[in-house]
Amino acid sequence: MKNFDDRDKDWFGEQITEINSSWRECKVDELHRTTEPVVLRGFVADWPSVQVALQSDNELFKYLKKFDSGGIVPVSVGSEELNGRVFYSEDLTRLNVQQGKSRFSTLLDKVLMVGKQNPSKLVYMASVDTDHCVKGFSKLNSLGIEGLDPIVSIWIGTRTRIAAHNDLPLNIACVVGGTRRFTLFPPNQTENLYPGPFEFTPAGRPISLVDFHRPDFEKFPKFRKAIDVARSSVLQPGDAIFIPSMWWHHVEAFGGFNVLVNYWWRTVPRFLGTPQDVLNHAMLTLRDLPENEKQIWRDVFEYYVFGDGSIPAEHVPHEIKGILAPFDEELAKRARSYLVSRLSR
Repeated sequence: MKNFDDRDKDWFGEQITEINSSWRECKVDELHRTTEPVVLRGFVADWPSVQVALQSDNELFKYLKKFDSGGIVPVSVGSEELNGRVFYSEDLTRLNVQQGKSRFSTLLDKVLMVGKQNPSKLVYMASVDTDHCVKGFSKLNSLGIEGLDPIVSIWIGTRTRIAAHNDLPLNIACVVGGTRRFTLFPPNQTENLYPGPFEFTPAGRPISLVDFHRPDFEKFPKFRKAIDVARSSVLQPGDAIFIPSMWWHHVEAFGGFNVLVNYWWRTVPRFLGTPQDVLNHAMLTLRDLPENEKQIWRDVFEYYVFGDGSIPAEHVPHEIKGILAPFDEELAKRARSYLVSRLSR
């Protein structure tokens, strides 16, 4: 077992596969064929924001100030005792941070000032659209990958430790300022990571309840299995990481003034909605059925959803296929309207 208190090295697991910045020339279909995480060394080293960040936190602060559009942004704050960990209270009944809003300029001032302290309080802005708070930043600091139309978000804070979670979209996360350690787990490790509640979370996604710095193996024994398949890497300014859909990732930022920009996108049209909504509804309607009935519905889902989607519609005339037909935007609207009417009964 690795020594979890060794802060200067990767926690555990093998190194994430690395390639150099030439990957920047790729097409979107190449990204979609990549089902494993990849560290992209020097991927955005030519960004102006990275160049100033390598000079000093003060220079990065002044650079971001130039783009300030007066936006109001979400902010989490916490005491020095948290050591940057955004999580729950000890009894899991509330969050361990205070959440509120501030002007973007105020956030920058606070992060720069507090981040110089050691130990420092936690001041953290998570996942804000770049055009909302640093309008024009993305035009000068862009991936420029052909065919990519992502959501572009910026994250800024003092030292932080973000619990393992997963996201539906594909993700390229680019380190602008500070140093970050990413620890990743394949999607099939959900059970071994002990995720918490769906509705009550620090940032909208269920998070692992395991403290990666001090794992309680009596309470979370299956976490040892997750460690066996973990992958870890430390990223410097200019580096990036590609995180495939639904890969669990724990992220720790070490610097006093940390800035990350990430790009989210999906491989299917937005009108298809999100599988998370299906899971939520399935938990309501299927999870508590008798076991024999659940098996029936497993077979039904295999036939209609997880199997060859063309088979259920083969024998149905085109004009009455309905949702058995391939979805386009209009059919998706009709299906969503039908679902709303059913759910509101």
